[in-house]
Amino acid sequence: MKKLLNDVYDYPNLKIFQYEEGFKFSLDSILLAESVRFHKNDKKVLDLCTGNAIIPIILSTKTNISIVGIELQNEIYQLAQESILYNHLDNQIQIINDNIKNLSTYFPGNNFDIITCNPPYFLFHNKDFLNREKIKQIARHEVEINLEDTISIASYFLKDKGNFYLVHIAERLQEILVLMEKYNLRVKDIYMVYPKKNETSFLILFRAIKRGNIGMKVHEPIFLNEISTYQNLFEGGIK
Repeated sequence: MKKLLNDVYDYPNLKIFQYEEGFKFSLDSILLAESVRFHKNDKKVLDLCTGNAIIPIILSTKTNISIVGIELQNEIYQLAQESILYNHLDNQIQIINDNIKNLSTYFPGNNFDIITCNPPYFLFHNKDFLNREKIKQIARHEVEINLEDTISIASYFLKDKGNFYLVHIAERLQEILVLMEKYNLRVKDIYMVYPKKNETSFLILFRAIKRGNIGMKVHEPIFLNEISTYQNLFEGGIK
């Protein structure tokens, strides 16, 4: 596959390697990265299912703390490594090439202040309905990791009172809320994302606190056609 070096939307100082006819990052990753809010005592960030490291790369513009990403697919991992080196971020960002199910090989539990994740969205029922390209299959469908795995792993590695940021499709909202509660992640903030007014929400952004108190805020909707820039979209993060 032909490899390209692309701009990162309206982040003029960032570049990222992608395949012309293959895996590419999408708007949901930018929204997720922009929603993250940092606190002065935060020391470590973990990005699950990191892809070509678009989330760690954007987060590096907002913080100087250590960022770790983990990506299963070697082809995408290699893109992430190249992008990190190109942007001179190798002193801040570390990428691991492995399944997130194996994270305990690298880190103990209760270890990260912030965990972010843009996971595969779609249930895996029948291989006949999967994308023919294997890289896209794994990135988009729950072939190697499912939603419950993702949320349970995030809870295990997140410190008590740490923040978990997740982006997912709106149709799985009920399932996500049930699983968050099951794994001691108390959802505090929700943003519904719409293409434009009078259309159905297709994405949701979540912030949850491990062993947090009861109380959730559903914020004003985000209409993508009204956004002129993604930078500082949440005015410092979901509050």
